[in-house]
Amino acid sequence: MKTIGLLGGMSWESTETYYRLINEGVKARLGGLHSARLLLYSVDFAEIEALQHRGDWPATAEILSGAALSLEKAGADFLVIGTNTMHKVAPEIEQAIGMPLLHIADATAQVLVKDGISRVGLLGTRFTMEQAFYRSRLEEAGIEVITPDESQRAEVHRVIYEELCQGTINSDSRNAYLDIVASLSEREAQAVILGCTEIGLLIRQSDTRVPLYDTTRIHAEQAVELALSHP
Repeated sequence: MKTIGLLGGMSWESTETYYRLINEGVKARLGGLHSARLLLYSVDFAEIEALQHRGDWPATAEILSGAALSLEKAGADFLVIGTNTMHKVAPEIEQAIGMPLLHIADATAQVLVKDGISRVGLLGTRFTMEQAFYRSRLEEAGIEVITPDESQRAEVHRVIYEELCQGTINSDSRNAYLDIVASLSEREAQAVILGCTEIGLLIRQSDTRVPLYDTTRIHAEQAVELALSHP
């Protein structure tokens, strides 16, 4: 079994989900008392969030590259960044390390293509919804990406930072998200990506008929697959 390097803390709530899903996946595959070989580096998200909203991406890249390098030196065989937004600096992180990076957008695109999804709605932070670093990876796989309108994007972003990243689950926010999912479906999205690792804490497939693709679950499942692959 390979050792997973998990770069988390963005937020710790979703990192907890990663840890659980990865260990559940290993146990499901190997049985018995098996669990994942995993190293976790959890950053202080307040520091990262402040830099995000100042637009100081080079500083975030420096922090996360250092953390990733620490995981590699500690014995990780590959890297999982437990957040969609911070894949904005994935190229800088890859340049700083020698181990492979399992990219969350590529993992998601692979599943969408397998399921025959060619037009998808994307929910996430403003950075993920509005910038090219994430959607371009999906478009390269032949998937058309649509996002909510301006006011809806503002609400999706607000809920992530003001509620979900602080452990708050609000029923009004759940209803607002489900309305946004429905509006994307009305615009002919075949499915909707939960493109922030906290969104799966708020809405689930049982809440809507629109197919949902939870990137946290997809990323964790592919981490398990890679950890158990040979050589």
